[in-house]
Amino acid sequence: MTFNSKESKLLIVLSGFFVANTVLSEFIGVKIFSVEKTLGIEPFSISLLGEEGLSFNMSAGSITWPLVFIMTDIINEYFGKKQVKFLSYMTAILVLFLFLMTWISIQVAPADFWVLDTVEGQEVNMHLAFNKIFGQGMWIIFGSIIAFLLGQILDVSIFHKIKKLTGEKALWLRATGSTIVSQLIDSFVVAFIAFYLNPEYDWSWQTVLAICLVGYIYKFTVAVLVTPLLYLIHKIVDSYLGKDLSQKLLKEAQS
Repeated sequence: MTFNSKESKLLIVLSGFFVANTVLSEFIGVKIFSVEKTLGIEPFSISLLGEEGLSFNMSAGSITWPLVFIMTDIINEYFGKKQVKFLSYMTAILVLFLFLMTWISIQVAPADFWVLDTVEGQEVNMHLAFNKIFGQGMWIIFGSIIAFLLGQILDVSIFHKIKKLTGEKALWLRATGSTIVSQLIDSFVVAFIAFYLNPEYDWSWQTVLAICLVGYIYKFTVAVLVTPLLYLIHKIVDSYLGKDLSQKLLKEAQS
């Protein structure tokens, strides 16, 4: 595979979207949004494991995570699990690097004129706002990276096991099946490390489990809903590569 070949260009594009969406998910994940209010409906009040009043309050990172898993499945489909694992390890290192650079940027002294600013008529301490948004705790960072790697390894393994059973058919089964299992692990691992093991929080395992279950219902639903997008991207890739090259890559990826 040369740099100017179709497959190399495809891998670069897919890898770029994979890395960009993963990093973006980590950084925008600090915002918690209400799914119900976004859809214009009243928040639900769900009771689970003794926890009352639970609703679909999700990290904004959940908006882009489905794209990460779609890129994972497409790369897995055409380039194999070794390539996905390599990208996952590389992305984890990049995320650590970016958090290190962010931490350094928080430590530098702010310019006096920048500290206070007026945003939509309200005075805002930009220095405190910057530190709050970008200064995610080490437990959350550690939890998210561990969960990401575990989720990716599970995703590629389950994807290929299903593909061995179904062949080239049932793309929806291997893609959705691998995603819903890997997201289950991802959701529970990051919450367990960030909020149960973290001494800054005094959450019971029931609280963590209940919140994870509600979040997983949302992620499961989204994973199913984005399946047509996976087929669309698959069709675009096949059209770009051509039948012969596409079949060649699919066969090599499975070996």
